[in-house]
Amino acid sequence: MKTAATRVFMVRHGATVVSAEDRFAGATDVELSDQGREQAQRLAERLSREKIASVYASPLGRALERAKILAAPHNLEVQTRDALREISHGHWERMTRREVEEKFPDEAAEWGKDPYTFAPKDGESGLAVTARALPVLIELVRNHPGENILVVSHKATIRLLLSSLLGFDPRRYRDNLDQKPAALNIVDFRDAMRARLTLFNDTSHYSETGSAIPAIPEARLSKWWSRVQTQ
Repeated sequence: MKTAATRVFMVRHGATVVSAEDRFAGATDVELSDQGREQAQRLAERLSREKIASVYASPLGRALERAKILAAPHNLEVQTRDALREISHGHWERMTRREVEEKFPDEAAEWGKDPYTFAPKDGESGLAVTARALPVLIELVRNHPGENILVVSHKATIRLLLSSLLGFDPRRYRDNLDQKPAALNIVDFRDAMRARLTLFNDTSHYSETGSAIPAIPEARLSKWWSRVQTQ
């Protein structure tokens, strides 16, 4: 018989009080805005009929608050994982992009060319974020075989995780992948090392009625996904 896939609902936190200011606030603990809370509530309603086994989140306030809103319809407690926090921008934190480009032009240029291996002073590279976040995500998948789990994290962290899981060039994660506030991604795992991206950067819940949640893929897929498993 075929083993059931583990489904990860991977969610970015909603809009924050500094979202519109284009500031670097990776390690800065900012709150959700009223708009961000509304986005979270709408996604909670959209996911309320899904069977969720556990909810995990970054400990930063904007992600934790979002996770609690999403967990409420399922009567679940949110479990935090420090490794899911956002990338730290070091001495760029709280500065606007324009301020960084004016004050640290050399650093900004290096970051623009390769945000995966470069890190501003006292900050993290994309590689460092992947090194801490990916093992935790894989551990969660292994701990929940055949179940649905919800993971609330951040823009850069999610894009780096997806780049690694799907084999994208991580040096271009900022060019190739986006994550809107409150975006929903669905990653289905046949096992801890094989992932399929089923839904990406979806924000249809911004409207009154969000799109239906897609089923776990079953047909017309590669042999490693569709293969029959023996117990």
